[in-house]
Amino acid sequence: MANFALAPDWLAVPVQPNALNPAIWPAHAERTDAGEISIAGVSARALAAEFGTPLYVFDEEDVRSRAAQMRETFEAAFAAIGTTVSVYYAGKAFLSTAVVGWVRDAGLRVDVCSGGELAVALAGGAPASELGFHGNNKSVAEIDRAVALGLGTIVIDSSIEIERVAAAAARLGRVQAVRLRVNSGVHAHTHEFLATAHEDQKFGITLADAPAVVAAIRAHDSLDFRGLHCHIGSQIFDAAGFAESAARLLTLQAELLDGGPVPELNLGGGFGIAYTEADSPAAIADIARGMAAAVGEQCARLGIPVPHIAIEPGRSIVGNAGVTLYEVGTTKQVSVPDAGGADTDNTRLYVSVDGGMSDNARPALYGADYTVRVANRASEAPVRLVRVAGKHCESGDIVVDADYLPSDVTPGDLLAVAATGAYCFSLSNNYNYLTRPPVVAVKAGSARLIVRGETEADLLARDLGAAGSTVQETAR
Repeated sequence: MANFALAPDWLAVPVQPNALNPAIWPAHAERTDAGEISIAGVSARALAAEFGTPLYVFDEEDVRSRAAQMRETFEAAFAAIGTTVSVYYAGKAFLSTAVVGWVRDAGLRVDVCSGGELAVALAGGAPASELGFHGNNKSVAEIDRAVALGLGTIVIDSSIEIERVAAAAARLGRVQAVRLRVNSGVHAHTHEFLATAHEDQKFGITLADAPAVVAAIRAHDSLDFRGLHCHIGSQIFDAAGFAESAARLLTLQAELLDGGPVPELNLGGGFGIAYTEADSPAAIADIARGMAAAVGEQCARLGIPVPHIAIEPGRSIVGNAGVTLYEVGTTKQVSVPDAGGADTDNTRLYVSVDGGMSDNARPALYGADYTVRVANRASEAPVRLVRVAGKHCESGDIVVDADYLPSDVTPGDLLAVAATGAYCFSLSNNYNYLTRPPVVAVKAGSARLIVRGETEADLLARDLGAAGSTVQETAR
């Protein structure tokens, strides 16, 4: 087996390069007898032929199953310590009216963080009373609309928002339920639990400032303080960070109980998923039990009631259920003469596809890693170290930084990139005037369009200098 000098240390040469690891790929993804990747009974070639590429593909039953499992798992874990749980789907991961329906059918609520996300959630059938509204800079218009709709909970992010939400509620004759976002000092990306290490950020307020801010909330008759909210990071692989954050929040909660009820505690989301073979997140059941145990033990230690718990998963529901299909346009072998020794392969095969950072910005933004496979066929050719590149005019336009594909990968092949269900469609853009791809849901052998792809006509429709523009000159 070749030793590839340019491969990162974490990337192992695959023993079975055609295999699909079920921890990474959708639940109903498989290789057919003909060697194609099929998702929920629909082949990659059939999907590309009908809808084109790039194409976002969601395994609908997988999303529904993960959502239901999330609710059932956390309900069971926290029932063991005598409390209940509300699960809010974090819409920022991926939001469409279809996915709103899927998660609502599974018994989840929906969390939004903009007027646009609020509009999609409502259009998808979510009752306003079952929505949470986040954001560090909600506009006055967004706040007014949320209060007027009878939104379930607004998360207060600053002292200024107290006055804005209170004024809107008083004007409309309502009492608006609110939570307060606080920074617990825990940042689970690095498992550093230092109390002051991560408080210099745009979201929320410090633990030290929270009592005064809660007192200000309670001073308004038009506000109903429901409890604290915290988010400690993303791609969290175990319960340790949540346990430490919960301990700190509950210590604050015990202090706040002297001034009135604090019936809820929102511990946020950020549960991690596997993007590559190197990722090993704990099972959701283990995380749920670990969080519940930490909450129960700290409440007992402090002598306070166990509050109602809320969580906000997003990526862990839709991430692995989504795949992006691309078509290969060109391939190019690059050699790095000074890399490795005499017995190593110092080449990398660049495989360029018809999408890129416009449909998946995460590698460029965060250095995110992904897994890729040839989707239209299986191959017994020896593997090559590849870098899957996009077609944008940026050297950082990388879809998959490092993986192995058969050495006979060629123009016209279809590639499937796994675990693109979260933060790919949401971050999509029109850089270089590429149109954003369509989104398809597959289920029981059939595919349906749930978000249509953009066309060049869509791009020109907003350009006031273009003939046939549909935009009024007074529009923002």
